[in-house]
Amino acid sequence: MKNLLLSFFIFSTVVVFSQEEQKTTIDSLYREDQMYATLSLNLVQNRPDGFSQHSLSSGISVGFLRDMPFNKKRTWAIAAGLGYSYNNLKNNIKVDNSSSITTYTIDDTFDKNKLVLHHLDLPIEIRWRNSTFESHKFWRIYGGFKVSYLFADKSVFKSDTQDITFKGNSDLSKIKYATYLSVGNNTGNIYVQYSLTPIFEDVKLNNKKLELSSFNIGFVFYIL
Repeated sequence: MKNLLLSFFIFSTVVVFSQEEQKTTIDSLYREDQMYATLSLNLVQNRPDGFSQHSLSSGISVGFLRDMPFNKKRTWAIAAGLGYSYNNLKNNIKVDNSSSITTYTIDDTFDKNKLVLHHLDLPIEIRWRNSTFESHKFWRIYGGFKVSYLFADKSVFKSDTQDITFKGNSDLSKIKYATYLSVGNNTGNIYVQYSLTPIFEDVKLNNKKLELSSFNIGFVFYIL
């Protein structure tokens, strides 16, 4: 009987120790929020006189971030990664490349007028969350900086008298810098992004420099 009790005690000790070791191992390795997707509304800033947006100017981005915790509880982390973003700016600026010089004018006679931008994103962010490896429902505050490269673009203007499609506009800023912040709990979170770079590099509208910039507000969804 004593041998049986001793064997049971030894077995229980080994099991408990193994569980604690496994828990510590998992706890020391878990990472958070390494895939993301955003849905946002693009509110153009620095608008010139007569400028307006119509319908909804949408923004979508997806990507991967490598989560790198740097404190023992893994509540603080740095993350860096790679992503793609799409912005559809519906506005009343006509981009006309039918002559040797590209011109920009305010024109409200359109049936369709939009500027579509495709960027490759390189985000880096500092993260705080009160997460544990046992639960994915936690509060988070992530703030970051993003460098984006414009690899494709298209302007479309359609009216009763004109149908203009223009791709590869060299007047657009190829490199864009932006700051962003996401705050929330669980999967969906509020997301805001402010561009530090104008959409166009050196363009004039009505003899004034065109300094439109993007401000996105919406939601970001995280997946492990």
